[in-house]
Amino acid sequence: MSMKREKRIGILTSGGDCPGLNAVIRGVVKSATRLGYDVVGFLRGFEGLVDPVTYMPLSYKNTSGILNQGGTILGSTNKGRFAATIGVDQRVELDPELVAEVRTTCEQLSLSGLICVGGDGSLTIGQELYRHGVPVVGVPKTIDNDLSCTAFTFGFDSAVTAATDALDRLHTTAASHERVMVLEVMGRHAGWIALHAGIAGGGDVILLPEIPWTFDHLCQKILERERQGKKFTLVVVAEGAELPDGRMVTRESQQSDRQTRLGGIGEVVGREIEHRLGRETRVVVLGHLQRGGPPTTFDRVLATQFGAHAVRLVVERRFGEMVCYRPPVIDAVPIAEAVMELSRVDPDGSTVQAARALGISFGDQPPAWHPFQAQTAEATRDDAVVAPDVPVEHRDAVTAEVVAAG
Repeated sequence: MSMKREKRIGILTSGGDCPGLNAVIRGVVKSATRLGYDVVGFLRGFEGLVDPVTYMPLSYKNTSGILNQGGTILGSTNKGRFAATIGVDQRVELDPELVAEVRTTCEQLSLSGLICVGGDGSLTIGQELYRHGVPVVGVPKTIDNDLSCTAFTFGFDSAVTAATDALDRLHTTAASHERVMVLEVMGRHAGWIALHAGIAGGGDVILLPEIPWTFDHLCQKILERERQGKKFTLVVVAEGAELPDGRMVTRESQQSDRQTRLGGIGEVVGREIEHRLGRETRVVVLGHLQRGGPPTTFDRVLATQFGAHAVRLVVERRFGEMVCYRPPVIDAVPIAEAVMELSRVDPDGSTVQAARALGISFGDQPPAWHPFQAQTAEATRDDAVVAPDVPVEHRDAVTAEVVAAG
């Protein structure tokens, strides 16, 4: 495995694919090459680091033209010998022999740093490798946008664009046939895709993992729209949204060695709407269409910046850190801090409030409920509570002073 030059950076892409991975690879290669580094890309994620070690030299030539390509030229995997996370709160230790093999590979290739591009699970693996002496730098990647410490991850904007396009297309069919259309999108623990696409695509109901909801409120929204003369409704539901009884809908039985595949909540919601209201309902599951295709311009720029700044962290020997986007700058945080907790939709956040103000239902309130009106009422009550407590014998005098001053 000997190579010509001593200054060398390794890169791998792990976990589910998404638009922008190739843009990161290109950003790393172009930035590192100008600093005199060779770059090698390990194939199939972390699996390429151990026997049989598989990698390819990366250069201007074989990364030219990949900026706008989806997927990853290095391949990726979200299963195998390096599974370090089963669920959001379940971490498992890596096999010490695997860690030793990774260290040996990095030493034999004289890597100055190893750039790991991945989501929560992949970065957890990267953190474990760093703890055992591997010079790891992290780059956050997930279409779910659920990594904390970064405002956005690349791939998210592309996924939202795909979901929004689907809603635009469903809107015309729903209106033409006076149907209820249910769109199921990705989002295991966080409903960012459903929230942003639901707003951008003119959704009427958005069901999220973060907001408990009921079929009663969902159906009330559909009936309210009908009373307003709107004979169709668009419902957006994240795959990880729990049913009102607290159950998650899965495509398989509980798995012990990996996260159980979700899917099917759209069908459950659609059937219940038809059963309760007798309205013709159609269900569309967007699935992996959200992961494919070229990245949006936002994701291309963000991914390119992440790649360049990951090289900066290697040069500065800031191992164990992850690049992140904190508008308007690209920053860095410890990987351990980034994977400590997920970034989830705030039910009281400004985006949800704006959606509610427009009349979008989250299935947890009656259709007529308005967040700003509720806040005004709450503020009025707070004012009444914190008003100065004037003794009874002085109230007339105080009132007289206020009138005189006015």
